[in-house]
Parts: sequence; structure tokens; C-alpha cells
Amino acid sequence: MRTYLVTGGAGFIGSNYIHYMFDKYGDEIRIINVDALTYAGNLENLSDIEGRDNYEFIKADICDREAIEKIFAENEIDRVVHFAAESHVDRSIRNPEVFVQTNVLGTLVMLNCAKKAWELEDGSFKSGKRFLHVSTDEVYGSLEEDGSYFYETTPYDPHSPYSASKASSDMVVKSYIDTYHFPANITNCSNNYGAYQFPEKLIPLIINNTLCGKKLPVYGDGKNVRDWLYVMDHAKAIDMVCEKAQPGEKYNIGGHNEKQNIEIIKTIIDTIAEMLPDSDPRKAHVNYDLITYVTDRKGHDRRYAIAPDKIRSEIGWEPETAFKDGIRLTIQWYFEHQDWMQHVTSGDYQKYYEEMYR
Repeated sequence: MRTYLVTGGAGFIGSNYIHYMFDKYGDEIRIINVDALTYAGNLENLSDIEGRDNYEFIKADICDREAIEKIFAENEIDRVVHFAAESHVDRSIRNPEVFVQTNVLGTLVMLNCAKKAWELEDGSFKSGKRFLHVSTDEVYGSLEEDGSYFYETTPYDPHSPYSASKASSDMVVKSYIDTYHFPANITNCSNNYGAYQFPEKLIPLIINNTLCGKKLPVYGDGKNVRDWLYVMDHAKAIDMVCEKAQPGEKYNIGGHNEKQNIEIIKTIIDTIAEMLPDSDPRKAHVNYDLITYVTDRKGHDRRYAIAPDKIRSEIGWEPETAFKDGIRLTIQWYFEHQDWMQHVTSGDYQKYYEEMYR
């Protein structure tokens, strides 16, 4: 049985990845989920699988070298899938230090612990081991509105403390690949959306505020462009890179779904209005009047766009979910999980760990 160590598995992308892996492999794999359960880590995301014999949750900080070494010492880890990171740009602008601590030092701790566990006496590594570092397209900076794309060879040009910390962590991973021939890969993904996303991010924030009749804040002129990828398509890409990529290779993962932020917001309003029955009193306030323009974010990148040519040609992956379908699936999930949203927005989700694991 192959054992996966997933960091940040209680977060948005990590929890979706764990669901994807168990849906695909069932009892053929074992997953150890390591998460510090900060504000974005929510064990309710995984409540339906916590009873599995081949799943284990460990509350630990990736910066805690002793805790991570203990996990490697007590388990034969075959795959490390490293999601754990501070990821919200606005928070990084207010508190850059914690982003450098978690994203750079935490990645270094993970690399050192995996290297110690996997390295042989001659400096090579045990067969079949793989470390996948999950990163972001924000490391590349901002594109002009000219139809150009980010490629794996695009120079890094981060503009926020968040993207700078992720760029730094990418460079640390690359240094281990180059120096030690460490069996790692790096993926840089565009904006994800889907179930279990913490509601400070654009799409769940707009869904929740629209349903509650609250104002919908739009930075600047709302014309900043992002490339949107359905989270389960991303989970599939990560699995395929782990199994098919040559060690040391780097892949961009994108959805070919470029949209302005204001377009995303209007699409959500229109879709919610369509999906709510006429008898639902919330439908009365679901309209564009909720849109409120606010002062632009500091250092706000204008456009991101990923070219996933390499992962398509070498790995055989491409996005499967059109945005019009993915956004409907996402909104439907939030319709059906209003209790989850209420727990998250009230802070009650933090009680779940105490109730279930203490």
C-alpha cells in the first residue's frame, strides 16, 4: 500500500485532493494528513472520511522539524504532496512575516525531513519516492492584456509578500533538485474554485454575500483577469504529475478560463438568481445593486494566464470542467452546505477538532 503524506490536507485544495484520491484509489492507498489547523484548515472538510482505516490526521506545524521527522520515522512515506501554505494576498500585505515563516521555512523543513528519510548512503534516493511541491501562478507576476501566457520558462517576478514567499519556496525546492538530485516536482496552478473554499477568497465570498444580501466588494475597476480552474481538475493533475512526471520537472496547471473579476461576480449573481426558486425570499435581493467598488489592493496584478501546454503534451492532462458547469456545481454545493458556511464564518469550525480529536 502506497503511503501519501499530504500537508495542509484540511484546507481547500488539500481536502479536495484527499477526496479525489480516495474516490479513485479507495483502499489501495494510505493517506496521512498533516495540518496545523490555522484559520483556513477545517476538519469538517474531511468528516466523511475520518473513519477510514487507511486515513490518519496529525495536527502539526510543518515548521516543527521534530514533529515532521517523527512522522517520517514511524511511517514509510512514498509520496509527499505539499499543499500547506499561507495563501491569501491581503493577509500577506498585513503580516508578511508569517508567510515567509510557513511558506519558506516550512517547505525547507519538509524537504530536509524527506531527504533524511529517503537518502541512501551513496547520496541517491530510495526508488519510487516523490515530493510534489504545489505552488501558484502568482510567482510569475503580472501579464499585459495582450494575449500572452505564463510558461514554465517565464521569469519569476512576484509582487506581493505572498507570491514572493511562494517564489522563494519554489527556488528552495529547485535547489534540492539541482544540488542533491532530490526526487521532486513543482506545479504552478491558476486560481482554483469549488467546494470547501474558505470564504475570504473571491468566489465563496461573493456566493455567501449574495445569499445574505450583503455588499459585494470589487477591487479597483474589477477588470483584473484571472485564469480559473475547477479544483477537482487540479487534484487530477497533481495525481498524474506524481505518477507520470520525470523527477525534477516543473508544470504549469491552468484552466484556459480567463475572466475579469467583475465578470465572475455578475456570473455568480445571475446563476444564483436562476437557481433560487421564486418562493425563496433571498431571491429579491440577488441583483447587481449589491456590487460595491472599493479601493484597489496594493500591488494588485492585472492579469494571470497559464499555458498548460507542457502538462498536456508530457502527462496527458487537460482541464475537463467548463467554467459555466463548475460554477454551477460550486454554487449548488454551497446551497447544500449552508451549515458549513455558517460554521466557517462564525468561527465554530475550530471547535470540530476539540470535539472529535480531544
